[in-house]
Amino acid sequence: MLSSLGGLARQILFAALALLMAFPFYWMVTSALKTNDEIWRSPPTLWPEVPLWGNFAAAWNEAPFARYMGNSIFVAGSIVILQIINSGMMAYALTHMKFRLKGVFAGVILFGYMVPATAVYLPGYLILSELHLLNSYAGLILSNSVSIFAIFLIRQAFLQVSHELVEAGEVDGASHMRILWTVLVPVTRSSFAVLALITFIDQYNNYFWPMLITKDPSLQLVSAGLRSFFVEGGAYGLKWPLIMAASAFTIAPLLLVFLLAQRTIMQSVNMTAGSSKG
Repeated sequence: MLSSLGGLARQILFAALALLMAFPFYWMVTSALKTNDEIWRSPPTLWPEVPLWGNFAAAWNEAPFARYMGNSIFVAGSIVILQIINSGMMAYALTHMKFRLKGVFAGVILFGYMVPATAVYLPGYLILSELHLLNSYAGLILSNSVSIFAIFLIRQAFLQVSHELVEAGEVDGASHMRILWTVLVPVTRSSFAVLALITFIDQYNNYFWPMLITKDPSLQLVSAGLRSFFVEGGAYGLKWPLIMAASAFTIAPLLLVFLLAQRTIMQSVNMTAGSSKG
């Protein structure tokens, strides 16, 4: 009886916390359906008196959000693919290959994780300038194609995989690339799903670095596009329903990616646990 009551109390607590975390998103969407005066009404209303669904279309037409979102999805998706490839190969070398100064190399990578991202903005900008990659999709993508965090995350996942699986592949005559992509990656796909989710969200919302290396409005990502809509477009302080509507539909790709990645993580938990060294 007591255990049942304890389980029910935990479920109620988790449900309350979930509602608390979801409330800002609910407020954003419902505010997009209100008038400007209704948003600032006191006491606030939880649902608009007359939902203005046309605010979403109005916000969409106020600025080229299709281009902003397309740019962000393309750039973030490309970076995710490159980081998965690079981090997978690097982590495999650090965990299941033997070469001289392996420990030193791993230490250098971990040391790089401690360096603030802003510390490499200036040298990164100069390198892109020398390569003539400023103000281009190639510059946006290639400058973020390698991540110390991604290498560290996948390295930790590969350390949980028994080396006997790799040795068995080597005995069968499989190459390192085949062992990596047909043995290790399927076993640790939950970690790759986490990496893809974190990287996509981070790059989709990236603001400072893209604004630093691009000046062409047609290359603007979502964050810069929203700022242009808020400030340069005159929406700030005047068109809060449109601001809320724009914020709501620009996060839709992030919610979709989260749902897809969450399903992959849940499906692969047992597979990952079964391969752990324990």
